[in-house]
Amino acid sequence: IFTLMASIKQLKKDINNDIGSIIEDIYLWELSNPNADLSMSEQLIEEAIQVFDELIQKINSVSAKDNLKKHFAAIQEERKKMIHSLLKKSADL
Repeated sequence: IFTLMASIKQLKKDINNDIGSIIEDIYLWELSNPNADLSMSEQLIEEAIQVFDELIQKINSVSAKDNLKKHFAAIQEERKKMIHSLLKKSADL
């Protein structure tokens, strides 16, 4: 169980770092493009925050009675897909 708790903590930390990095990149883009329409970038920041909230909620809602490895593997896979999607959208700004 201790190893699993460390894995959960690391997963949350990874999600926080990934989302934080994406948001930071968007802010840098906004600063370097002051004349651009910022509505798309602001919308992308909101989406990134929503992704963060959803993933953390999924982690926190996993019950000890569940198949933990299966659930966290699914969350990890979903994290990869969502982060990839956000990165692709931010590259399109």
